Amino acid sequence: MLIAFFGTVIGVNVVMMRLAISTLPGTEVDSAYSASLGYAKEIVAARDQNARHWQVNAHIERGEGGAAVLQVSARDGQGKPLSGLTFLGRLERPADKRDDQAVALAETGSGIYRGTTSAVAPGQWDLVLEGEARGQRMFLSRNRVLLN
Repeated sequence: MLIAFFGTVIGVNVVMMRLAISTLPGTEVDSAYSASLGYAKEIVAARDQNARHWQVNAHIERGEGGAAVLQVSARDGQGKPLSGLTFLGRLERPADKRDDQAVALAETGSGIYRGTTSAVAPGQWDLVLEGEARGQRMFLSRNRVLLN
């Protein structure tokens, strides 16, 4: 009985270990040290973004077949539409980076950017928006959204 008991405990531990390793999503960054070196640049970029007083609003909804439709409205500090920007969208799964999906956004009107991604699973996602002009990041936001 003693051998059966320890055999069961070891067997359960091996199964749980294999499940844990096979579902491990990975890390956020490969090197915390190299990420910390770029932190000062991120602080400066955030201050510059706040000084612009841009108003960027995003709306995401379900489309056909589980797709997600993302629409972004961008206006400057005076309320005028921001045209000519390149907006990049990403839906990131908070618990598993393997499910992340990019959303290609195209300008459909003056200051309106729209894109669709297919087959987005229901649940919580982080919506990451990046706006670029002339190869320089001008806007960055990260918001938690719930897709049903």
